[in-house]
Amino acid sequence: MRIGFIGLGRMGANMVRRLIRDGHEIVVYNRTPEKTREIAGEGAIASFSIEEMVGMLEGPRAVWIMVPAGDATEAQIAELMEHLQPGDTIIDGGNTNFHDDQRRHPDLKGKGINYVDAGVSGGIWGLQVGYCLMVGGDKDAVDPLLPIFTTLAPPNGYMHVGGPGAGHYVKMVHNGIEYGLMQAYAEGFEIMHASDYDLDLGAISELWMQGSVVRSWLLELAGRAFRANGRDLEHIKGWVADSGEGRWTVQESIDRDVPAPVITLSLQMRFRSRQPDSYGAKVLAALRNEFGGHEVKTE
Repeated sequence: MRIGFIGLGRMGANMVRRLIRDGHEIVVYNRTPEKTREIAGEGAIASFSIEEMVGMLEGPRAVWIMVPAGDATEAQIAELMEHLQPGDTIIDGGNTNFHDDQRRHPDLKGKGINYVDAGVSGGIWGLQVGYCLMVGGDKDAVDPLLPIFTTLAPPNGYMHVGGPGAGHYVKMVHNGIEYGLMQAYAEGFEIMHASDYDLDLGAISELWMQGSVVRSWLLELAGRAFRANGRDLEHIKGWVADSGEGRWTVQESIDRDVPAPVITLSLQMRFRSRQPDSYGAKVLAALRNEFGGHEVKTE
């Protein structure tokens, strides 16, 4: 199958590589031409503008967008709309807010353009093991893309989960759960790190991978991190970003009156990680000193 592909970051480039290896013809475009030339050297078809990319596709065309959610994706869709024709399809594989999908779908459908949202999980390991794909959109728009989805996904790793926005909705909740899992591992390993025992945390990670009820791919990655960086992770700063999906999951839980304390607190802990010295903690220390005379540490 021949499709266009916009966005050759770490994830996008590896997705193109996986598609090429399975015999698909991928016309690629990236804002920086160096990336385009690099992946073209591995078998992709290079283009250096949206117009050129669309011109190298036969109708009905399909174009996959793999750029940051928000303004970047909006800009690519707007430019694509200057060149696409009725019957063509846009696939948004970024971490888009499902509300944006619900807004785009009827707008594009009114112009004859199909819109498919694809939640993609797999990170930098997807090239090797495949990407879990959570796809939303109209069935008649999704079905023709099945060869692309089955190439990208491992066995049983693709699902058409529902109508417009459903793919990104499921991926949003997936990432919210991921926040909670990661926070639980982080707290557990911190307790062991602080103990009086000289524990080999990397070895314990690997031990827990052998039949334990807490085994997971994230735990396997924890073991890799300890082996690469040492028990104290001394070369890693404890500053943790969030890419949006955790916030959206928490907001959805509020909107739906669904309690989600673990995911919510995991998100809050990411905010805390960005404070070199918490002002709130200073207030707590000052209050303890005021009412109980407890010691205050000064800078």
